[in-house]
Amino acid sequence: MGSSTGTLFLLALAVVILCLGLFIGYWLGSRSRTANRRAAQQSGSGRDQQLNVEDLTSADSQSGQSADIPPKPRAAIIMNPIKDVTGDFAAVASAVCRQEGWQPPLVIETTEDDPGEAMALEALDAGVDLVVAAGGDGTVRATAEVLAGTDTPMGIIPMGTGNLLARNIGLPLDRQEWAMRIALWGQDKPIDIGHAQTAPDGEDYAFLVMAGLGFDAAVMADTDSELKSKVGWLAYFEAGARKLVGSPTRVTITVDGVQALRAKVRAVVGGNCGKLQGGIVLMPEADITDGILDLLVVAPKNAFQWIGVAASVFSRQKRKGLHTQILRGESVVIECEEEIDMQLDGDPLGETNYLAMQVEHHGLIVRTPTREQTRLIRQEGWPLPVA
Repeated sequence: MGSSTGTLFLLALAVVILCLGLFIGYWLGSRSRTANRRAAQQSGSGRDQQLNVEDLTSADSQSGQSADIPPKPRAAIIMNPIKDVTGDFAAVASAVCRQEGWQPPLVIETTEDDPGEAMALEALDAGVDLVVAAGGDGTVRATAEVLAGTDTPMGIIPMGTGNLLARNIGLPLDRQEWAMRIALWGQDKPIDIGHAQTAPDGEDYAFLVMAGLGFDAAVMADTDSELKSKVGWLAYFEAGARKLVGSPTRVTITVDGVQALRAKVRAVVGGNCGKLQGGIVLMPEADITDGILDLLVVAPKNAFQWIGVAASVFSRQKRKGLHTQILRGESVVIECEEEIDMQLDGDPLGETNYLAMQVEHHGLIVRTPTREQTRLIRQEGWPLPVA
């Protein structure tokens, strides 16, 4: 009995001592906090120069950001939903943004009537830090038309069949999370943007890769869409085989105000950059940053001479090849004796007998891979963590 009573007494004493210690600690801390607040007020810092914990909590609850911490950047994604075959890119983009410390992205889908221009304008009006074109070359071109001449950079998520600009600037074509990280943290690179008109003083169309008249445009217009969905860009070869035999068209080509060529041709292609699918380099000297347009003239007289054209392309002839010729300049005007097919970045635009092209030097800012990002891509070191 006595032992039990002694134990209870010791426990009660311990509780009293603990409570007393907590009270003294709280009292001393309260006095210290009061003294600090008074010292801050006397030194002129006060609330104007220093926020306490309650202030920070209140600020975070009202704006989501501390007054001393800049707001997280935000990206807008202009997405072609038809090209998003897996249907989960929006979730992938959100996961990457969350992991990389960005706000949730503003996702705006394109429509059948608008491949991205109105959506890019909406993104700029929202004041985002980055606009990402997620789709094929048509989505990229429409977005670039709006961003050209602004300080807002453009990221690219390749989802199309061609993805020509993505190929020319070294983006990964088959890993969307990698491309999204490059869009967020890649290096800003000013590139040239091409402008085309189908009539003197006519409407201006932007292009980033190539604009063409004749054979190549006819191939684009006649490629079977169902076959393309099955075999990708190889479907262009099937359409090309059907278009090899055809009549040439007489054209007059003026480069930088001087008549450079008058001849019968099958195709004329103006290139802002020169790389195609399958590693084919159509114009070896084409540089997307040099302010110069490369113009490939293709003039075989029959189906057999297309072999020489192919040999010239694959051997990367710089200026003169078999039935091919490359001209270079800042501006080009092509006048045809008859209307022929036209394309911009792979999109058919109908027929015309006139095509003027100019280069806007460094007219667009795009996000390209840094050296470290390229190394990580080659090492496959960028898995997407599970949220």
